[in-house]
Amino acid sequence: MIDHALFDPATIDPETRRINAEIRADQAAQPDPWSMPIAEARALRAKGSKAFPLLPRSSRAETITIDGPAGPIDLRVIRPQGKMAGRAVGKPRGAYLHLHSGGWVFGASDEQDPWLERIADTCGFVCLSVGYRLAPEHLYPAALEDCEAAALWLAGPGKAALNVSALTIGGESVGAHLAVSTLLRLRDHHKQPRAFRGANLNCGFFDLGLTPSVRAWGEERLVNNTRDLKTFADGFCGGEVDRRQPDVSPLYADLKGLPPALFSVGTCDALLDDTLYMSARWAAAGNGGHTAIYPGGCHVFIRHPGPLTERAQELSERFLMALA
Repeated sequence: MIDHALFDPATIDPETRRINAEIRADQAAQPDPWSMPIAEARALRAKGSKAFPLLPRSSRAETITIDGPAGPIDLRVIRPQGKMAGRAVGKPRGAYLHLHSGGWVFGASDEQDPWLERIADTCGFVCLSVGYRLAPEHLYPAALEDCEAAALWLAGPGKAALNVSALTIGGESVGAHLAVSTLLRLRDHHKQPRAFRGANLNCGFFDLGLTPSVRAWGEERLVNNTRDLKTFADGFCGGEVDRRQPDVSPLYADLKGLPPALFSVGTCDALLDDTLYMSARWAAAGNGGHTAIYPGGCHVFIRHPGPLTERAQELSERFLMALA
């Protein structure tokens, strides 16, 4: 049962309040990203900001290229090194297939290297981030097909290539959407409902028709606003796509037979309802897992170092390690 006290503004710690205030002020001073061509908006975002801070690229990352439905797909790979739980790392304990955020429009597989390095070294996992095709140049189902291909490779020849057996999957925002949709495709199209042992789902975007919390958010940007999220969904879908089709909005899917999931979300996230609704449906389907609510957390708050981020990352690591 979710503790209702977590939604009380009085429970938000001062550091989280400060971070949110800085993000709001910075975004209010930025140009409207939808007032310029998408290439310019991407270039502006790539410079970094309070909402989207630049994270250092890993010097130990490597690239594996696999065949995809429309051409090669790059997988950015970070392997464990050093010591894990006081022991030298030998054979990896498992693999984590990561799907990046960015509204299906922005983002790249190399923009979250420090998170994946931490998972690799703490959990002893090989981490792989998928360089899937972006919208609006590539409409639904392009990104999903690329993620499906990456998951099938990892569940097939990738196991031997990486010397792993325990597979996990996850992502933030639309990455969580793609992770769930990929699990559904493995179950429905390939008869592999448990190819992955669990899913780490952070502040997912699960209803592209927009849940009440998205619709009610309004114009103020705290990372995203209502218009941003609607524009992302429109850009991903294009044309006349039924937003309640389960392959588009996994909130409406039959969720039975899927692996356990960790759902994480902050209370100051426009996509709050997406996690509350999806986690309830996941539990009702008998899949198991846990829902973590973080007071005051903005959208993908783990971008911003602080006590809230540390708690969330530690819980994610414990969840993933328990699956190996």
